[in-house]
Amino acid sequence: MKTLAKVLGIIIVVIIGLLIAIPFFIPVDAIFTKVSEQVEKTTGRTLTIAGDKNLAIFPSLRLELNDVSFSNMADGSRANMATMKQLDIHIPWMSLFSGEVKLDKFVIREPDVLLETNAQGKGNWQLFDKVAEQQPEQTKSGQVSLPENFDIELGEVAIYGGQFTYLDGQTGAKQQISDLELAVLLQSLRKPLELKGGITYMAQRFNLDVVVDNPIKAIEGRPFAVTKTVESDLVNVEFKGQIADQGQNISGTLHLDGDSVKDIAKWQGVELDAKDNAFNAFSVDGSMQMQGQSLTINKLVAKLDELAIEGMSTINLGERLAINANVDLGMLDLNPYLPEPTETPAEKPADDAKGDAKAEPIVWDDTKMDLSALNSLDANVVVRSSGLKARDITLGENQFTLKLQNAVANLSMDKFVAYEGQGKGTVMLNAKQAPYQINTNFSLAGINAEPLLTDAAKFDKLMGKGSIDWQLSTRGQSQKDFVNALAGKLSFNFADGAVKGANVAELVRKAKELIKGNTAALADGLNTGYDESQKTDFTALTGSMTFTNGVGTNSDLSLQSPLVRISGEGEVDLPATEVNYRLVTGIVDSIEGQGTTDDSTGFKIPMRIKGPFHDVGIKLDVADAAKEEAKEKVKDKVKDKLKGLFGG
Repeated sequence: MKTLAKVLGIIIVVIIGLLIAIPFFIPVDAIFTKVSEQVEKTTGRTLTIAGDKNLAIFPSLRLELNDVSFSNMADGSRANMATMKQLDIHIPWMSLFSGEVKLDKFVIREPDVLLETNAQGKGNWQLFDKVAEQQPEQTKSGQVSLPENFDIELGEVAIYGGQFTYLDGQTGAKQQISDLELAVLLQSLRKPLELKGGITYMAQRFNLDVVVDNPIKAIEGRPFAVTKTVESDLVNVEFKGQIADQGQNISGTLHLDGDSVKDIAKWQGVELDAKDNAFNAFSVDGSMQMQGQSLTINKLVAKLDELAIEGMSTINLGERLAINANVDLGMLDLNPYLPEPTETPAEKPADDAKGDAKAEPIVWDDTKMDLSALNSLDANVVVRSSGLKARDITLGENQFTLKLQNAVANLSMDKFVAYEGQGKGTVMLNAKQAPYQINTNFSLAGINAEPLLTDAAKFDKLMGKGSIDWQLSTRGQSQKDFVNALAGKLSFNFADGAVKGANVAELVRKAKELIKGNTAALADGLNTGYDESQKTDFTALTGSMTFTNGVGTNSDLSLQSPLVRISGEGEVDLPATEVNYRLVTGIVDSIEGQGTTDDSTGFKIPMRIKGPFHDVGIKLDVADAAKEEAKEKVKDKVKDKLKGLFGG
């Protein structure tokens, strides 16, 4: 037995000695030269190991390669597709005989990998074209079934340092991640796999943590759960869900948050010139499902500063992008996000207006608009809010529906509440080809004119409540085109208000005094411009305007008040930004208010409102009034003569 024991001991020592000695007798360089030749034969690329090559067999199979490089495609932007400072692999001998793949160590240090496409769009990673062509047929087999005793256990599997770069040879776009610190933890294919570590992208550090609950399910094509977490100083992202059908069906919950949209924009090279209370903290929560090319987002809750948006959306990412959404904007206050209005000469404070500065004429913008992007997607979107604020404009509860198909957009104002009134309307925009066509149809009732026009257009010259209706259309490709082609009809009906800027009744009184020969009351003259302190009250103001080629014509203007009746006709030339109106003003013989049926006027005088929008003048036509007065006096004298002749 002792002899047998000695013999066995000698054999073991010899075996151990051989295992230790084998690497010294194996021509390592020859082995790797052969490997490099085979790689070049298969891929057409060169595998080069410029540094030390170490191969050890005991106590485990150990391979260490230094300064490894793999050449790039012939028309690549640099010589090597990939380089690494060191590749270190340790494989236990027992795993080679047990049916279990086990790696004690698989470490890559300082890799530098370039993934790029050439001018034709071919990627440098396309090494096996023949295999790639056969790949779709191979994947049709569906799920893979692994032997029950097959398993993988990973020890230290990591990447330390280095960078990965993607370069688009057609557009020149470049993306790069660097400072890699990544480790893979896996005790078994039937236990969770975890990828942890960090990367640097555009000088920003991102920490990653990805967990797959059961890797063997993923390998075999069965549904599996996954959790992904990304943390950084800019944004935090968390996804918890399930992946099925070999990645064709992804569902789960998504959470995203950050402290500053401004910081993210700055990181992307965009300076947001925003107010202190705008574009700060944000968050997004929702459940989602990506099935094939259809992305559905349910229970979406997005917050930005004080804004809160809820809704759902379905996005089809097929050949033609299609969006269906239903969104509640809540109380939408846009003022923090809008730039301060630019001060124009007409808007300067009163103290500054005392100088020689004059109001500037209106010039329509002739810049061509490109709306071809509307033909890149279809949409059906319902948006509602409990209120909206945009600068001085304040709206109540409203809802609109946008339908976009084949570059034709239909906007329906389903509910509109604002300025003590409400309304409905539609807008159609046909952007299939230039010139673009726009049709509008709106009806607003019970609207308080002064705050609406003041907030929307800084026009505060009309007071009163009433209705506005219009059916207008236009075509073109610029603001100037749209103004020049405006056509259709607009009508209005206001009650119990005033037109600011002139006291027509007072002007008529002065004209009447002048005709009588009393010039003492005319110290201020009859020709005047806009006067903020003056106004003409009315109990009813009605009229309509028909537009043709941007010129609005009106022939039925009517203003009624207890003391004054005004009728008018004229035109508003939008392309030329000029107004030319003739009003006929009469003093009422009896004061009965708006309900009177007495249209008689004891004295009439015409008034001319004429000039460019920025410098409108108001002028009384006293000469015509005097003629009318003289005619009336002649009529009276004739009547008296006739009475005397016939004994009347």
